[in-house]
This record gives sequence, C-alpha cells and structure tokens, in this order.
Amino acid sequence: MKRILAMLTVALMLVSMLAGCAGAPPQGDVESVEIRIGGLRGPTSMGMVRLMDDAEAGETSNHYTFQIAGSADELTPKLLKGELDIAALPANLASVMYNNTDKEIQLLAINTLGVIYIVETGDDVHSMADLKGQTIYATGKGSTPEYALRYLLEENGVDPDADVDIQWKSEPSESVAILQASGGIAMMPQPYVTVAQMQLDNLRVAVDFTEEWDVLDNGSTLITGVLVVRKEFAGQYPKQIATFLNEYKASTEYVNANISEAAQLVEKFDIVKAQVAERAIPYCYITYVAGEDMTEPMNGYLSVLFEQNPKAVGGAMPADDFYYVP
Repeated sequence: MKRILAMLTVALMLVSMLAGCAGAPPQGDVESVEIRIGGLRGPTSMGMVRLMDDAEAGETSNHYTFQIAGSADELTPKLLKGELDIAALPANLASVMYNNTDKEIQLLAINTLGVIYIVETGDDVHSMADLKGQTIYATGKGSTPEYALRYLLEENGVDPDADVDIQWKSEPSESVAILQASGGIAMMPQPYVTVAQMQLDNLRVAVDFTEEWDVLDNGSTLITGVLVVRKEFAGQYPKQIATFLNEYKASTEYVNANISEAAQLVEKFDIVKAQVAERAIPYCYITYVAGEDMTEPMNGYLSVLFEQNPKAVGGAMPADDFYYVP
C-alpha cells in the first residue's frame, strides 16, 4: 500500500509540473497578437508609458512593440507601408492621412488636448487680445499650432496677418535662445515650455490655448494628439483592438494619477527627462476619449481648421467611417 501511495504521489507531482510548464491559459477567448505602435517624443506618447512598461514586463494581453520618433514624418510612411499598426500623431494629420489614402486610416482615440501656450519674459500679455502689435516667436507652421494661433487671434479681434509679427522658427530651442538674449513673447508646446522655464527664471505662461479655446464656447475642443490605426488591421483584429484600448486607457489614467512615477517611465523610454516630465505632465492635458464620445469634439475641431484652410484637414471633412466606433 505504501508503495502504491508513493507511486500515486509521484504521478500527481509530475502532472502538476507538466501543467505548470504549459503556462496559464489565455484570458477570455481573445487570441494575443503583435501590435506595432509608433509615438512621438512629447505629450502624445507620455500617456502610453505605463503600457510600454507593462509590455516590456510581459504583463499585457497583446504583444506590443513601440517605436518613439522625433517627428511624424518618421512614422507616417511606416504606417502606410504596414510596418506600424497604430500611431500617436498630431490631430489634423489623422484627417489628412484619411483623405490622402483612400480612407485607409481611422481614428482610434483622442489622447491629448491643447498643449500650446504663449509665454513671455515680461508681464504685458494676459489674453489673446493683448498680442496685438506684438512679435511672436513660434514653431509649428503649417500644422496644429499655426492653425490654433490664427484662429484664436481672429476670434479675439486680432488679424494674424496685419496686427502681429509671427516669426516662425524650426525648433522651440531657437525661440528660447532669442528669449534668453533679448526677451520677448513666444508660442510653444509642452514640454518645451517647462524646458524653457528651467532655463529662464523670468519666463511666465501668459496664455493657455486650451482655456482660451473653451472660453469661445464654439462647440469644439482644442485637440493636439490622437491615436490612429490602419483600417485593415482594425477590421482584422477588433477584439484585440478593444483590449488595447482598455489597456491604453488604464495607462493614461495611471500617468495622470501618478505623476512622479510616470515621469520616471517617460525618461526610461527616451521621451523626455524625468525632471521635465514631472513638471510638464499636469499641463499636457493627457486624456482618453474613444468610441462615440470622440466623434463630436473631433469633428468640431476639424471643422474649425477646415474653415480656415481645407488643406489643414486634407481637403475635405472626413466621413463617419473615419471614426473607429465598434
């Protein structure tokens, strides 16, 4: 009897070991797939750093790989070639790509509201109207920052072509160098505002574009960054996309609620330094809006751009199939 019990014990141990080697069964009935994601160095990628960390640790439902780039020009060709499946891009670029690719790109979520600010070394500007007669050093010509600046100036009675002198620069660092040398006024996004404030003690935030936009009560929201997906990929893997969106949403909530810890992850993934990120995150308007909830604010924002310059949205307002609403 003892011999039989001993044999049974050994058999049970072997079964247990084999079960352990087999690994845990997948959660639910959703097959894990590889999803390749691109992001930019800035607020549009800050919200995904917890997801990036979890993916690195093998703690996500899908297998995610990430590419962080310095400009959208590095990501869009890869998206169109099928080398990326999802990307965090400037809001208006999503519409441009939709219109220029026979509707091959869809909007997954809004991830960043207005990160644009007017800063100055003096104390003369407290509203958009105060910019009349001023010189503004700015970056972002031909993209969201320029369209937002022109719209807000016009809505506050300032002609952007006659009442202000906008000096366009290729990099925010050029504007910072001018402010260091002679002072003045500049338009720049976060986290560059924070970087500039760390170099210039007398630099103050004069105007928050998001607040100025909301005051107009025009039925739209200032949107800076979004997530887009290849339509073919989304159609092929709807359940995996749903899982991704849940995990991404949790990541954005973590970043906003745990700023110090999130800042360390922002530096870990080479987006910006932790010291900068910790100060900048509260002013980056990192958010998550998806499904039917994103349709109205995004459509309203694109309508404002379209009225200024149809080319800003790719020549036409996107149709309903632009919005990924499962």
